Amino acid sequence: MMPTTLWGWLTWTDPVSGVTARLLEHLAYTGAAVGLACVIGLPLGIVLGHSGKGGQLAVALAGIGRAIPTLGVIVLFAVSPLGTGFGAIALALALFALPPILTNAYVGIGEVDRSVVEAAGGMGMTSGQVLRRIELPLAVPLIAAGIRSAVLQVLATATLAAAVGGGGLGRFLIDGLGSQDTAQLEAGAILVAGVALVIELLLGLVQRRIDPVRRSRSQARSVAPQPAGPAVDR
Repeated sequence: MMPTTLWGWLTWTDPVSGVTARLLEHLAYTGAAVGLACVIGLPLGIVLGHSGKGGQLAVALAGIGRAIPTLGVIVLFAVSPLGTGFGAIALALALFALPPILTNAYVGIGEVDRSVVEAAGGMGMTSGQVLRRIELPLAVPLIAAGIRSAVLQVLATATLAAAVGGGGLGRFLIDGLGSQDTAQLEAGAILVAGVALVIELLLGLVQRRIDPVRRSRSQARSVAPQPAGPAVDR
């Protein structure tokens, strides 16, 4: 029996179309799309940022990806031979995860202080060693920020998968709109917003933990000698 109240929709446990099932579908779309975008965007952005060649073209193409209407691309994939399967939807969503990942990787590597890079080269480091030991660690915060932005963007965009027959939390919104079920619509909005907030908090914590600059500063503070107290005459 279908729920009729907001609380009923928020706690619906149907194994096929309940909250848990839709949440897992939504996270699967997001994970697959961001994973594919990372496989393509991270190596390309890192190589272009390290070489300093062709990066502007790559960033311009990524900017074009931001300008493409989201729903239009998903509908285009839906009417193509790829259909509305999981792979097609994940591929469509990956197009929107790619721009921030590619751009931040390129900018993060490219904006590393050149004097530091030149000093490392002067110490005898090869180009690969400079990339691994100098550029990548310093670029981690910006690269992580790009991935974080991509995850949140895809989390929101994945709701549109339901508009072409896909799953995910967007089903509550599309089905609620179609049946004029206000409680279902509200539940869908609350679930999407709640998941986005939780993921944002978790990614923020992870980003701070993996930041090598922040970690080295914390370690330096922890081992710093404490100031001596005032001498006591005996």
